[in-house]
Amino acid sequence: MNFSRAAKCNFQFLYNRLSTASVTQSGHGYATWACRVPCIADYKEVNASLASSSTARQMFMRSFSAEVSASEQMNLIKLLRERTSAPIKEVKSALVACNWDIETAQTALRKKGVALASKKSSRSATEGLLALAQNDNKAAVIELNCETDFVARNEIFQYLALSLAKIALSVESSAEQVSTPFSLASEYLEGLKVNLDHPKLSGEATVQSVITEVAAMVGENVKLRRGYTISKTSNGVISSYLHTSPQPGLGRLAGILTLEVEDENTPLDALARVGSELAMHIVAAKPLFISREDVSSEALESERDILKSQAEATGKPPMAIEKMVEGRMRKYMEEVVLMEQKFIVNDAINIKTLIGDLSKEVGVPVKVGNFFRMEVGEGIQRAETSSAADVVAQAA
Repeated sequence: MNFSRAAKCNFQFLYNRLSTASVTQSGHGYATWACRVPCIADYKEVNASLASSSTARQMFMRSFSAEVSASEQMNLIKLLRERTSAPIKEVKSALVACNWDIETAQTALRKKGVALASKKSSRSATEGLLALAQNDNKAAVIELNCETDFVARNEIFQYLALSLAKIALSVESSAEQVSTPFSLASEYLEGLKVNLDHPKLSGEATVQSVITEVAAMVGENVKLRRGYTISKTSNGVISSYLHTSPQPGLGRLAGILTLEVEDENTPLDALARVGSELAMHIVAAKPLFISREDVSSEALESERDILKSQAEATGKPPMAIEKMVEGRMRKYMEEVVLMEQKFIVNDAINIKTLIGDLSKEVGVPVKVGNFFRMEVGEGIQRAETSSAADVVAQAA
């Protein structure tokens, strides 16, 4: 009797489960649908609708399958990871939650990634790369930051950096902006449109939205910090050098300068040769001014006061102090003025002598039009520890 009651109870429970048209969740993370079709004609309608769409047919068949096979799961995980670059754990969780529908899972990951990227945006990003793009008349360099050098080696991060440099190069410059290195505000660049063609990143979008998407992919704060352009004002060459370069157009330090001549018929091969060496010199020697005349009187007075205070601390007589100050001022000029610096390739001459020899070689006067040096992360630590006013002043 007890066996009969138990069997009747179990059969009743089984009947109730089978007769309920609802979604049931298995322990494997897939879903099956219990469905009752009242007549054969309804089955024919379903088949006709599925025959017109292979995607719908696959989804229909999967919904009735008892389980997504282990090999298919691995293929879906691999494919979705290739599409999104998300961690394997996140990829699998998204697929399980979306019943192994890869399109829905990809959308869910992107939504989650954007949320994660916004949370990471307050974290310090001091690593990254400089990206350079140039043509015959103009060069542009941008700094794209991340949190670790591991991400800076990421292929999609590097692709984004190079794409942003090309966008910066396309920005039109006015006559006033051509004469000196021109700063491109990151806010301005972020609002521009970029058209990408990459397996993991394609289509047209704003720079800011693409940066947010890449941040979600790599799992770190990614930030476009700054950009600059530099142009020729007359006939000549634009030369550049990138140090610690993982691939052409990328590096951690950049030196750019223009060598200019008035005569349009001047051969440019010699200028290009010397320009490449000077761009490398700028990275190594860190000049601040082109010539003595470019050093402001305020900078000279400030440096003189500092050197005088240091000399007076030695306790020497005033005449000796004055000689010490003058000697140190000459050394200061050799350190910060490009034309006064010793040439790193041949320290027997300075840059002024090098330019003079180049002028004799090409038969016309050659001048350094302008130059620019940039380094990943420079000034970030100082900006973080200084007051808000100092940060605003530095950004200006």
